[in-house]
Amino acid sequence: MLPKGPIHPRVCAVSYLNTVPLVWGFLRSPDRQLRETFDLDFALPSECADRLASATADIGIMPVIEMARQKLEYFRGTGIACHGPVRSILLISKVPIKEIRTLAADAGSRSSVMLARVILAEKYGVEPRIHPMPADLAVMLGHADSALIIGDPALKLDPASLPFETLDLGGIWNSMTGLPMVFAVWAGRKEIVKQPYELAFTASCRYGMEHIADIAREQPGERGIAEALAREYLTRHIVFELGERDYEGMNLYIESALRFDRVVVSGAVPA
Repeated sequence: MLPKGPIHPRVCAVSYLNTVPLVWGFLRSPDRQLRETFDLDFALPSECADRLASATADIGIMPVIEMARQKLEYFRGTGIACHGPVRSILLISKVPIKEIRTLAADAGSRSSVMLARVILAEKYGVEPRIHPMPADLAVMLGHADSALIIGDPALKLDPASLPFETLDLGGIWNSMTGLPMVFAVWAGRKEIVKQPYELAFTASCRYGMEHIADIAREQPGERGIAEALAREYLTRHIVFELGERDYEGMNLYIESALRFDRVVVSGAVPA
């Protein structure tokens, strides 16, 4: 049974397509109690992280790296993960990967930026300077050797048609570690995570999974993404229901970030 009370926790969800199944029950379920569980709002991944840091949100679909930085706790069972190529996190380089010196990074996701840094350092032996920029590939490659594009902007690109070397970072992580990559989980402070809201997140996700066809038909048009690609992406690339292997991969990713990035060790959140 879901918690009852006059106060609805403020929940920040990500505005990308890959979050829609997680919140579909909150938006469309015939269960009024489920729809009214939270005060739901949408933002970029990094903005969700900032809202929890500033206490203007109680729960967020948090980039995993920010969960570690802010020492948050998470609700188990649902999130955003991949077990192979993810399609929506692309590192695109106009120079050979081992020659990358600068990386223009979509400022919307800190987990993806850290994943790129870990992969580039551990697999290719390079540690490029990071330049946060809006997700415009031509502009990004005009300022840097390579670009990191995530989320809906990445889905609008056709990697096979790009005249540049392109890495799918979800697939690279899986081939390096043999483990899933978890990008985001529902997280918050200990005092709210101990409440039984996990049931609500699970119910909303399951409702979304049951209505993937509706989501793929309705959402892509307003996002500029083809319906067929949206359906393939949500059913073949993204994993929403997380198990022990997913959390094993998540913990390995966090450990890699903690070893690699001094900012994480200090607990500071970069601008």
